[in-house]
Amino acid sequence: MNKFPTHSHPQTEPQNPNPHQEPNPEENEKESEAEKPRREWDFTLSTVISSSAATGAVSNTVGVIEFDPSGALLATGGIARKIRVYDFKTLLIENEVAVLDHNSACDFCICTPAKLSSLRWKPGSGGRVVGSGDYDGVVTEYDLERRVPVFERDEHGGRRVWSMDYSHLDPVLGGSGSDDGTMQMWDPRCDGGRCVARVQPSVGRSSVCCVEFNPFGGALVAVGCADRKAYGYDVRKMADPVTVFDGHSRAVSYVRFLDHRTVVTSGIDGCLKMWDTEDQGPIRTYKGHVNSRRFVGLSAWRRGGLLACGSESNEVFVYDKRWGEPIWVHGFEPAGEPGCDRGFVSSVCWRQEGEDGCTLVAGGSDGVLQLFEGKRKLFL
Repeated sequence: MNKFPTHSHPQTEPQNPNPHQEPNPEENEKESEAEKPRREWDFTLSTVISSSAATGAVSNTVGVIEFDPSGALLATGGIARKIRVYDFKTLLIENEVAVLDHNSACDFCICTPAKLSSLRWKPGSGGRVVGSGDYDGVVTEYDLERRVPVFERDEHGGRRVWSMDYSHLDPVLGGSGSDDGTMQMWDPRCDGGRCVARVQPSVGRSSVCCVEFNPFGGALVAVGCADRKAYGYDVRKMADPVTVFDGHSRAVSYVRFLDHRTVVTSGIDGCLKMWDTEDQGPIRTYKGHVNSRRFVGLSAWRRGGLLACGSESNEVFVYDKRWGEPIWVHGFEPAGEPGCDRGFVSSVCWRQEGEDGCTLVAGGSDGVLQLFEGKRKLFL
C-alpha cells in the first residue's frame, strides 16, 4: 500500500480543468529570459539518519517533519506509527558527515495507534505539546514530557485527516482537514474540543489536503483541496472564503505562508505557485521537480526566501522565491533492490533559525533522513 496515493477521485478531481483559469505563462517566460536564477547558496550534506532494518519498504516512509518553534527539537511521523523526537544539537558532528541510526539518534519516540499524516507543535507550549492527524481520522495532542496523549477528537467520521495546524491568533484553537471534504476548527476549552467552525470548500466535497493558519498572527487560514483550488478563510467569520487561489491543474497538496500576505501552494501537477493573498493573483510558478501521484512535502524558509520540496525522482529541490527554476537539487540514494521503485523524497522541513546560514531536513520513502547545512556564498 502506497504511503501517499494520488488524491484524485472521480467525484473530486475534475476531468476537464478549464485552461482559461491557468495564469498566463508569458510573465514567467519573460522573467526567465531577463535573468537566470543566481546560485547564492552552497548546501552540504551533514547528517544521514537511517535504520538497520530499512530495506526500502514503504512502511518506513517519513510523511512529516517538523521543527519546534525554537529549532531545538525535531519531530517526524509517518507510516511506522511512531512520533520520533530528536535533539537537534546532537545530530550535527563538525567536519564530517554523521551517519546515525534512528534508534541511537532519536531522543525518544511515542507509538501511535494509526499511521500519521500530519504533525504540528502547539504554539506557546514551550516544545512540550505536539499535535498529530492520522489515517483513522483522529486528531491527538501528546504531552512530550509525560509522553502520553492529553487531548483527542474524532469528528471526521473516521475519514483520514491529511493535515492539522494551530491558530497563532488564538493558539488554543486548532484546525484539521480530511477526506470527508471539511476543514474543522476546534477548541479544547469547549466541551472537550467540540467543533466551533466547519467549512466545506468544495461543492463536490473534495478532500481537504492541507491546512495552515497565518503564522504571523493574522486572521487568515489557508486550505488546499483536491478540487485544484486553495481557499483563504477569515477565522472570525468562516461562512465563505475571502480568497480563492485557482491555477493548479490537479489537487493542491500543500499550502505554506511565506510572509504575512504571500502563500505558496504545491499541486500534484508538478509545480509550486506563489500567490498574493490580497490581490488573489499568481506571482510566480516554480517547476523542475516531479510530482504526479504522491505527497512530496513543501516547506518555506521565510528569512531566506527559500522554498523546498521533494520529488518522485527521489530528489530534494530548493527554489529561491525570486525565480521559477530550482537553485539546488540533491538526489537520494535509490531505495530497494535494483529494478525496484527507486523511492521518492516524501517530506521536507526548514529550520527557521539563522539568516546567512540555514538547515534543511528531508525524509524519504525508505525512512532515511538527511540534514543539509546551507551557507550564503560570498560574492566579491
